Amino acid sequence: MTQQRKMRLLRIGLLLLIGVLLILNFNRIVRVVGRQFGVSVDLLPGGGVASTVLPQGFQTTMFARDLKGPRFMAVGPDGTVYVAEQGGGRISALRDKDGDGMAEERVTVADGMEGPSSVIFHANTLIVGEHTKVSQINLGADGKQVSRKVLVPDLPNDGSHLTKTVLIGADGKLYVSIGSTCNVCDESDERRATVISYNIDGTGQKVYAKGLRNAVGLALNPWTQAIWASNNGRDLMGDNTPPETIYELSEGLDAGWPRCHSGRIADPEFGGSTGCEGAAKPIVEMQAHMAPLGLTFYKDGPFPAPYNNSLYVAMHGSWNSSVKVGYKVMRVPLKDGQVASEPEDFMTGFLQGDGSTDGRPAGVTVAADGSLLVSDDRGGFIYRAAWTKK
Repeated sequence: MTQQRKMRLLRIGLLLLIGVLLILNFNRIVRVVGRQFGVSVDLLPGGGVASTVLPQGFQTTMFARDLKGPRFMAVGPDGTVYVAEQGGGRISALRDKDGDGMAEERVTVADGMEGPSSVIFHANTLIVGEHTKVSQINLGADGKQVSRKVLVPDLPNDGSHLTKTVLIGADGKLYVSIGSTCNVCDESDERRATVISYNIDGTGQKVYAKGLRNAVGLALNPWTQAIWASNNGRDLMGDNTPPETIYELSEGLDAGWPRCHSGRIADPEFGGSTGCEGAAKPIVEMQAHMAPLGLTFYKDGPFPAPYNNSLYVAMHGSWNSSVKVGYKVMRVPLKDGQVASEPEDFMTGFLQGDGSTDGRPAGVTVAADGSLLVSDDRGGFIYRAAWTKK
């Protein structure tokens, strides 16, 4: 072998080695860059099936798999589960016809959507929160889309937080949560970091609550009819500050972002000595950086006490923390619809002791049979937690 050929092979080998190292470190590099701008980035491929851990007497089964970024879910009158597959740009209908806890039938209701992340069932239609709009899907007898129209167009889509969560309130109005563009900043668009109300046809836009950095989860309290919202706190203030929060919303509420966090912690950049004046306090505080997303109330179901009469919250998991936190479902005990005690773990097993993760809980809802469904938008699964102890 000539010296020239040896040098050529050496160069090829070095280039291959550099390529492998870049691939292995690409996700880490992007995360590091993202941290500088307060942006959560997860480029890892789908996780594995989690070995979930539940309280004694509960059992986990796999309700559905091979989904593309499943986020929030809704249950129709016939028990059909509708899921927003953000990664697939579609809404799918899942049916468990034989009642064995697994969906044997999957139907694409609507596709070609723009990052659908939330879906609700309303008057034989589906209302879907997409990145730049809210759409209404009219369903046919076969459960598929027969027509679709935009209820709310031209929603802001720049910056860090793209998802839009939709909810129908007790007053019949449509509520839409819109996150901030940033970690912490002054927004030029008044719709950012808010929950906005509309008439059901999309008219009558009004800022209902503001100062919510990223209120991803919305749920209607069945006792009080008030809207509760999970809120993701800002990053880059350390592992324990500020806490993640849940707010009970009311018209005109100001949660304080960007000047104040959790109603009591003035922001070091935007707060000053009076930053928390007029800022509402949350009804629940949780460990910082767990990223609470979907939440659902559980009332009068087959779960035994104390797991009945509770609020369940999906913790997507941290990126801006020296030790990973979240990656689980937590339970907030309630009494007559009010917080009764501190949140506690309900479904764990997604986060391992070595820091590796098997999925990220995103959505949580109550199925028609009273089981709890939990979507994992990284692994592409929907888990089902049911009470089995007799």
